Amino acid sequence: MIEGGLPTRKRRQGGRSAPEHGSLHRGSSHARITPAEGPAPPVRVLLADSQTVVRQGLRRILATDQAIEIVGETGDGRSAVEMAERLQPDVVVMDVALPELNGIDATRWIVERTKRTKVLILTTVTDDMAVRRGLKAGASGYLLKAAEDLDLLKAVKAIARGASSFSPLVSQMLLRGYLGNKGGRSVEDDLALLTDRERQVLQHIAEGKVNKEIAAALSISANTVETHRKRIMEKLDVHNTAGLVRFAMRKRIVT
Repeated sequence: MIEGGLPTRKRRQGGRSAPEHGSLHRGSSHARITPAEGPAPPVRVLLADSQTVVRQGLRRILATDQAIEIVGETGDGRSAVEMAERLQPDVVVMDVALPELNGIDATRWIVERTKRTKVLILTTVTDDMAVRRGLKAGASGYLLKAAEDLDLLKAVKAIARGASSFSPLVSQMLLRGYLGNKGGRSVEDDLALLTDRERQVLQHIAEGKVNKEIAAALSISANTVETHRKRIMEKLDVHNTAGLVRFAMRKRIVT
């Protein structure tokens, strides 16, 4: 029996039989066939974590769900941005502590440059500063690595659908911050004084690189690096490299 019923009159001998696939629509003298929809395409995921063993673990977890496909992986933030632009994944699973370009700045670049790609931050970093900066950069979720396997699978698929996902601890932090933020002043005003290039230079300085190494990494001259270094110090009112390193660690640019 087909839902919606057949005409009440008897069929003639030799008449055409009802189609085996598709559905019948009322309001027409002829049955229209609606092609059956195929399975939804898998959620395409890019992994960005500095530790190979962590990426391997994430691959094994995500591979248990046929609705998810790993399209690439990388161990540094700059490559994560480049691969996101090239591969156009649905979701990037991103750690905060990445070399070359930290995960929060990488998130900002990916969101700005790819438009459609969403970012799920997956990290051990739990301080309020990192969470706020991550969300301000455009992350759609913030999950802690202590989460269960099922939580990660749910978070990836939820973010691919356009929803958000947060670990319970992160949700509590955000609620406390919202209720307690009466001053209206951003907790990262001083970091916001720096340009994208200056934040890149700051990260390389905090990673212990000298001007020549930074120049080679960013494809600029050593003199330009020194100019950026001086401007960073002026803007932050910091007077030596040790002070820049402490600032970068406090802001979770490096850990």
